[in-house]
Amino acid sequence: MATPARPDVVVRWHHIVEHDDRTALVDLLADDAVFSSPAVFTPQAGKDATLAYLQAALTVFGNDTGFHYVGEWYGDRSAVLEFEADLDGVHVNGVDIIGWDHRDRIISFKVMVRPIKGLQALMPLMAAQLTPAATPSSLPGETE
Repeated sequence: MATPARPDVVVRWHHIVEHDDRTALVDLLADDAVFSSPAVFTPQAGKDATLAYLQAALTVFGNDTGFHYVGEWYGDRSAVLEFEADLDGVHVNGVDIIGWDHRDRIISFKVMVRPIKGLQALMPLMAAQLTPAATPSSLPGETE
């Protein structure tokens, strides 16, 4: 079975992650992008909100966490990228589910994280990046 070619959006995303290229991230996001967090019930709509969450994730996972992708699956305008990392001794496994438009700009970015200890380790680190006074139970946009 032939391996499908990596879509351009995914190539660009890998560049952003590997080089912490935040300018390229701004260019890759559509104005109406939506970010879905594993810790926040309400999807975060708009480029600014999506950018804030993705920049926070780049910061959290960018330091000595061993963040790396371990698998990728592609659709016509979507991809699932499985990742692993270590946050202060806690193993984190998750997926980024990315959708893009006909202009190859990201319109949806959903993150799912396991195990629960991994999510619990991730939440305060993300909260600290998004709002310095936030606690894990009060991430921006969270509703019950």
